[in-house]
Amino acid sequence: MKIHEYQAKEIFRSNGIITPQNVVALTPDEAKRAAEDMDKPVAIKSQVLVGGRGKAGGIKFAENPQMAYDATEELLGMQIRGETVEKVLVEEMLDILDEFYVSVAVDRSVRKPLIMASMSGGVDIEEVARETPEKIVKYHLNPLEQFLPYQAREIARKMGVKANLISQVGGMIWKLYQVFSRYDANIAEINPLVFTENGLIAADAKLDIDDDSLYRHRDLEQLRTEPRDEFAYVELEGDIAVIGNGAGLTLTGMDMLKLYGGKPATFLDIGGGASQENIARALNLVISNPQVKVVFLNVLGGITRADDVANGVITVLENSEREVPLVIRLTGTNEEEGQKILQKAGVSYEISMEAAAKKAVEICDGLK
Repeated sequence: MKIHEYQAKEIFRSNGIITPQNVVALTPDEAKRAAEDMDKPVAIKSQVLVGGRGKAGGIKFAENPQMAYDATEELLGMQIRGETVEKVLVEEMLDILDEFYVSVAVDRSVRKPLIMASMSGGVDIEEVARETPEKIVKYHLNPLEQFLPYQAREIARKMGVKANLISQVGGMIWKLYQVFSRYDANIAEINPLVFTENGLIAADAKLDIDDDSLYRHRDLEQLRTEPRDEFAYVELEGDIAVIGNGAGLTLTGMDMLKLYGGKPATFLDIGGGASQENIARALNLVISNPQVKVVFLNVLGGITRADDVANGVITVLENSEREVPLVIRLTGTNEEEGQKILQKAGVSYEISMEAAAKKAVEICDGLK
């Protein structure tokens, strides 16, 4: 279960992690009043459950209440990677002296919690890992043993933190792990963890809680502001988005891409009975991913109807602001109706998954 930044910060504060002064606003007037009450420059932060909001223009800065009003008015209703901004967090701007990155996540490859920490805070950690991996300290924990404060201080020391900050940064790492463990999280992250004249402050907060653990955390169910996803979605490192109706079919589509030299950018399973609206939402989500150059939609209609798929595709093509080549494999229930809808709209399709995967790779290679 993903929760919004403002909700994660409430949990962090209750566990001793200091966060900036902030107020949730649903309207420009509320944002303006919040800025007036704070009486200082503020950041206006879109509250969405997807990453990359900063690069998408979802965070703005305001020097005065009127600018806060204008920024909020601009942000509310904005689409960020397929999600509509319905609320913003009005938060005091901080005088930052230094920035760090700290996270705790489940490393499924070794079945242990993994603490990652870096002096390179405030930037995309994936870029740091790719370009300068030596800047990231990684520390696996035995979940059956207690994580002690001295171990957290050792991580801070390995990060290269100044001697006078080792105790503070170590303390923050220790507290973040307590949140991760206490709430059965998949990931707990602070990026950036900033150092100011007033000490360390969690300028951002991310908390993703394991759905299977919610029976132990009944109080957290009230934090669920979005319905459970109708599909499974994972971002990968390639440039061809893969969407399929069924986990097995989606994985097979990914294997086909790799067979022809392509690299999947997403795994997105729309499920066995996806509606036209759900298909459109899935397409919008992957198209909004800037690393996606081509979309491979792999549908073998059973419960899912090919005409619903076709109508969902047409809806996206007519309304999407970003043009991304779309390769469709469409067959199964109501395939003739679906294929006619695509033909009428001038959209090509394939019957063979192999042919569609090969075509997607060829298009992607041609764009490089």
